[in-house]
Amino acid sequence: MINPAHFDLQTLRIFLLVADSGSLTRAAERAHMTLSAISKRIGELEKTIDCELLVRLPRGIELTPAGVGLREHAQRVIEQVNRMAGEMSDFAVGVRGHVRMWVNTSAVVQFLPNDIAEFLSENAGIHIGLEEKLSVAIIEALNHGRADLGVFADNVPSPGIEKKPYRSDDLVLLVPRGHPLDGLKEIAFADTLEYGYVALNEGSSLLKRMVTAATATEKTLRIRIQVSSFDGICRMIEAGLGIGVLPRAAVRPEILGTRLHAITLIDAWAHRTLWIGRSATAVQPEAIKLFNFLAGRQ
Repeated sequence: MINPAHFDLQTLRIFLLVADSGSLTRAAERAHMTLSAISKRIGELEKTIDCELLVRLPRGIELTPAGVGLREHAQRVIEQVNRMAGEMSDFAVGVRGHVRMWVNTSAVVQFLPNDIAEFLSENAGIHIGLEEKLSVAIIEALNHGRADLGVFADNVPSPGIEKKPYRSDDLVLLVPRGHPLDGLKEIAFADTLEYGYVALNEGSSLLKRMVTAATATEKTLRIRIQVSSFDGICRMIEAGLGIGVLPRAAVRPEILGTRLHAITLIDAWAHRTLWIGRSATAVQPEAIKLFNFLAGRQ
């Protein structure tokens, strides 16, 4: 049985440096340490867990399966320690409380910046740690207490989470100028499925909504390209690589009417609700205050 007390934070940081650089020599240069000192640290870590963490190759290193696993754990440990240090520093300079908040992309690009700015203008002593995540990950974080508050889509199951409506948005079909659908004011989603789509990556609530809607029509959603951001979708559509579905307010105004055309989707599912949810462990008054503030933004 490995004793957790035998792990040293500095050694874990050095291991991550080696893993990220792919070379003991480069890690030593970046850490301003000798190669022998780096090797000794890695050797001690391997002795602690009784496993080889890396394989030394002629031109660098390669992580073993144990090394890959330790890298994931070490990253989380170091992130938590850094967050702890940051929060304690904030308390030292007068911050009254911290709220950990995970939100989906739709909230970030449409509503949340102005809402958070307004809240902080009246509550300057509160620090909000904001992370952009997929809705599924947000629900998991709330259930496990890794986030205090979360903003997520209405089509993601969220059992056991206290939630209230935060904002509503409307999805539109984006097509490039000159496309056969260009010029239409509204359309049913089913009538677009003969064309290739640009969509978000797997796991996004928006992609799930589109796939579910296509299945209901007994047609297939033809995805040509998948990207990780709304702006990426817009750029791909501008280049004529497909059509896409996005929240209306997420499309940059300067490209509408010139390079892209937004068509209203008449389907009921194209009107969405974003929820603000609260973890059962989020009992600090700062988190409750922000939760109630955002729940009143509808």
